[in-house]
Amino acid sequence: MNFNSFSEFLAMGNHGVYVWSSYAISFAILLLNVALPLMARQRYLKNEARRLRREAQQ
Repeated sequence: MNFNSFSEFLAMGNHGVYVWSSYAISFAILLLNVALPLMARQRYLKNEARRLRREAQQ
């Protein structure tokens, strides 16, 4: 598919809203698939450190 201008490329033959929103949703899901496990790991490590400190005090 050839585009004569950048605005035609963004419009994608009047389907740009669907094309770019699907890219945005896919990117957001990929980002969440990376971020959520990292955040869960941080939370786990913090809870374990807190538990170990409590056990050391007893």
